Amino acid sequence: MANAKLNIKENSYKFIDENNQGEYYMWDRVKHKFEKFPARMGVARKIVELGLRVGENGKIYCGNVEINDVALARGAGVDRRSIRATVDVIMDDPELAAIFGNIFPAGALLKNVASDLGFGVVEIEAQAGTPGILATATHLISEENISIRQAHAGDPELEEHPKLTIITEKPVKGEMFNKFLKIPGVKRVSIY
Repeated sequence: MANAKLNIKENSYKFIDENNQGEYYMWDRVKHKFEKFPARMGVARKIVELGLRVGENGKIYCGNVEINDVALARGAGVDRRSIRATVDVIMDDPELAAIFGNIFPAGALLKNVASDLGFGVVEIEAQAGTPGILATATHLISEENISIRQAHAGDPELEEHPKLTIITEKPVKGEMFNKFLKIPGVKRVSIY
């Protein structure tokens, strides 16, 4: 299925084969390849979580910066041999190689330095798969005539409590709190 197409459905990466004969979700496919090896599954998750990619040469990169196997092993809490074993499985499977060979980091998240830069932060935890949360939240912010610097949505397949983090040009007023909570599917809101 080298020519698989990517569709997004309910916060999961969905692939449809070139003949539309079948469909599967990315993590279902990845889990199938690593189900007998939890350490390798953990490495695969860490690679995606960090926006790393596996190059054609079998090396791991963050953008164009090569990542040392030992450093990634430490970060993933596994032995470095688990890194190599995971990369070998990825490289031997054209489908996995296509996925893991095309991942790139999204860039620096400014959440932890926002206050130092005079920016605001809105964090929203919501029910995964609920449509329109980002659109509604950004609309509420724009109604206050505040520009958005960044928006980052956590992946519900990688995080137990994924959050939508919105970095604004200036802090959002606390009175917006209740407006965000009224968005369908929203569980918690933090504004700082």
